[in-house]
Amino acid sequence: MMGWYIAAVSVHILAACIWIGGMVFLAAVLLPALRQPDYRGVALPLIRATAIRFRWVGWAALLTLAITGSANLMVRGYGWRQVQDGEMWRGWFGHVLALKLMLVLAVVLISAWHDISASRQAHLALGDVDPAQLRRYRRRAAWVGRIVLVLSIAILALGVTLVRGAP
Repeated sequence: MMGWYIAAVSVHILAACIWIGGMVFLAAVLLPALRQPDYRGVALPLIRATAIRFRWVGWAALLTLAITGSANLMVRGYGWRQVQDGEMWRGWFGHVLALKLMLVLAVVLISAWHDISASRQAHLALGDVDPAQLRRYRRRAAWVGRIVLVLSIAILALGVTLVRGAP
């Protein structure tokens, strides 16, 4: 049993690294580099291709986090019975877990909305669109990405708190 738990925790951490690391890479490396004048001609197609590729990687990471997170809770003795009777949500651990899961839900919903919005933006960019409208979509996408990143880091901190305890 301990081997499965270590494997599940390891895969969980790896998926979190891929999810958060991918967002940090986009925000801190790729997008600033593509703002340089030398890359203006390739910036939009490269951002679009990268976003589409990361969309699949990101959703796979989120699905992996949900599966391994559930497995980790089961190893700790939490199952559907504890969810249904409310035992899981009692005490310090339950409150932190509930907050973490609410933020996870927010990240999933915001990410889904962001992907739908980004798809619409990409579709508009291919046609004859008002440049001001396209700028608004891009600004909104950037802010949504930042919000998802901050929420994801908060989820990471809550996960560490669940395992390591509060100081």
